[in-house]
Amino acid sequence: MRLIFMGTPDFAVPTLNALVDAGHDVVAVYSQPPSRAGRGKKERPSPVHARAEELGIAVRHPVSLKGDEEQQAFAALEADAAIVAAYGLLLPQAVLDAPKRGCLNVHGSLLPRWRGAAPIHRAIQAGDEQTGVTIMRMELGLDTGPMLLKAATPIADKTTGELHDELAELGASLMVEALAQIETLQAQPQDEALATYAPKIAKAEAKLDFAKPAAVLEREVRAFSPFPGSWFELDGERIKLLRAEIVDASGAPGTVLDDRLTIACGEGALRPVKLQRAGKPAMALDEFLRGNEVKVGSKAA
Repeated sequence: MRLIFMGTPDFAVPTLNALVDAGHDVVAVYSQPPSRAGRGKKERPSPVHARAEELGIAVRHPVSLKGDEEQQAFAALEADAAIVAAYGLLLPQAVLDAPKRGCLNVHGSLLPRWRGAAPIHRAIQAGDEQTGVTIMRMELGLDTGPMLLKAATPIADKTTGELHDELAELGASLMVEALAQIETLQAQPQDEALATYAPKIAKAEAKLDFAKPAAVLEREVRAFSPFPGSWFELDGERIKLLRAEIVDASGAPGTVLDDRLTIACGEGALRPVKLQRAGKPAMALDEFLRGNEVKVGSKAA
């Protein structure tokens, strides 16, 4: 098929690769404009932009798709379909209508659960047993379009980082499958009564509140690992917690209970497994303890 691909972050790269590997003709890639980073504030293309250039595909990065000129340029590509994966711009109706078969989206949840910007984080945080990917036909509403295919995977004890990579690959293969069956797939409308929203992660959410149950905090740690990273302060130092385990112990919330840095919570206790000090690489608990004396009875906040 003659395709336009629209995506920006790492999550979208496997889908672009899969479309090319499957023999589809990707005539153009749309991605967010390059950001400025590092010394000298040099322009840094998005992961999708960089991969498209490696593949020799023309890249476009408009700031908006609302103008007539951009919409006409999009329609002039005469695509059979546009494939969208974490693009980052709202698509106006004129863009949605331009490809012969519309715009198909790879979304990182089992819709209608967790529509919105942070579906992977929110699924882990909520304690969902499983999540997955949904291929849907896009419409103007936020992740409200009819669904073509779904694939599920257990969450178990995965972090957002681990689940992100798994769902990116799962979504890529599912999109190729959807395109292969496009003539016969029956789109299913979403049940609005089951819809939930996954808002973007606010930085303030990442601070651990030890008054909460340990089970809740353990999920938050996994949900916010590696980004933005749950954190707490101990002896005036800010420590990022990237992995933790629940311990059957009790005490005043925030109190360090032993020399293994077990911290009492509102219910149960939490023991770090993987931590990161400011300006340092992530490390296992044993490595952290070798250079840091833990005072039993001190307070984490």
